[in-house]
Amino acid sequence: MKKEIIQPVKYLTGAVELPGDKSISHRYAMLAALAEGTSELRHFSAAADCRSTLDCISALGADVKTDNDTVRVTGHGPRGLKSSWRALDAGNSGTTMRLLAGILAGQNFSSKLTGDDSLRKRPMKRVIAPLREMGADIRGREDNFAPLDIRGTKLSAINYKMPMASAQVKSALLLAGLFAEGVTSVTEPARTRDHTELALEEFGASVEKNGRTIRVNGLGAGSCSGKLTAKSLDVPGDLSSAVFFLAAASLFPDSNVLLHNVGLNPTRTAILDVFAEMGASNQMLGLKSSQGEIIGDLAVKGASLKGGVIAGERIPLVIDELPMLAALGPYTEEGIEIRDAAELRVKESDRIAALAENLRRMGASVEERPDGLKVAGRAAGKLRGAEIEPRGDHRIAMAFAVAGLAAEGNTVIRDADCAGVSFPTFFAELNRLAER
Repeated sequence: MKKEIIQPVKYLTGAVELPGDKSISHRYAMLAALAEGTSELRHFSAAADCRSTLDCISALGADVKTDNDTVRVTGHGPRGLKSSWRALDAGNSGTTMRLLAGILAGQNFSSKLTGDDSLRKRPMKRVIAPLREMGADIRGREDNFAPLDIRGTKLSAINYKMPMASAQVKSALLLAGLFAEGVTSVTEPARTRDHTELALEEFGASVEKNGRTIRVNGLGAGSCSGKLTAKSLDVPGDLSSAVFFLAAASLFPDSNVLLHNVGLNPTRTAILDVFAEMGASNQMLGLKSSQGEIIGDLAVKGASLKGGVIAGERIPLVIDELPMLAALGPYTEEGIEIRDAAELRVKESDRIAALAENLRRMGASVEERPDGLKVAGRAAGKLRGAEIEPRGDHRIAMAFAVAGLAAEGNTVIRDADCAGVSFPTFFAELNRLAER
């Protein structure tokens, strides 16, 4: 179990080339496996989660070749997948499991989806239930947990109103909709990231968006040609990974960091609005559109952060970035309060509990709540270095590495390798930018 020692720094300076966006990499790979021909996916995420997706689609019959950060996936059409003789291992990736469940539900063969200890504890009923409404035959442990046994069958289109906002559930249903007769519609209670809709359109599916309702035609229905077409695509840099450097640079007045080629999709940039409201200094540069996604550079300088409350409809839009915001709380003027985020308890770890425990280890004043937490600001005292237990959760490990940069004394991140789930080179990049 590798440990990383985080020493206090004076400021951060330099440029960062971020890893490819995880969310987009997953979706491009899955749709490439359903397309006819060879897709070239450049700047594909090096994250372990995305490797799990590649391993699964390879086991299902897609031809996958990797050359550095370029991945070539040869698919054989939407009905070209084949049964795997072994269980499909999604590793630690909830995205892999939930989205593949949608695809596999409409196949003409049976599959088993499993994952690591953490993933087998994460709730799957939220995707099992609506897929069953489409006619899917899915069984899970206690009807809620992996491994999932999926007997592929003929699916029917439905109009589904989601009880809670979830990009993964929405995506699973839209992907299942490709194999259903008619038009499948999904209505969100709050806006979530729209990478699946954009990727579906890019590969040739017929998608219609009207407010918070998204419709997809089953392949062969309406204006859809009945097939998906292989594409040559560039994956933007991962904004969720950029946030750790944005936060780190903000802690020190003399910081000056440039983050290159960041994905700035409007359904993802709510986190930049939160930072701006807190007083952070970040500027978007050189914006351009590519494959429906917006890409640009982020220039970040040091700032005095005010803090604030994050709650309500904003939560689904910043759910992955909440650990970093919470860990910043003790360095802000007012502290950070997070509400309406019970979803954090069923991520790679119970992130609310993990945040509270590790913030207290560093001397912070924290009130833990069922759906969030309240972290006192800088008036409560300076953080001190401590040994951090990330509970195998990449975002907890990286958030506390950032918090440790401005603490008194060294901070030790246990099980630091877990950062590789999303950002294998994170600690090396953080160390390269640090001026001590």
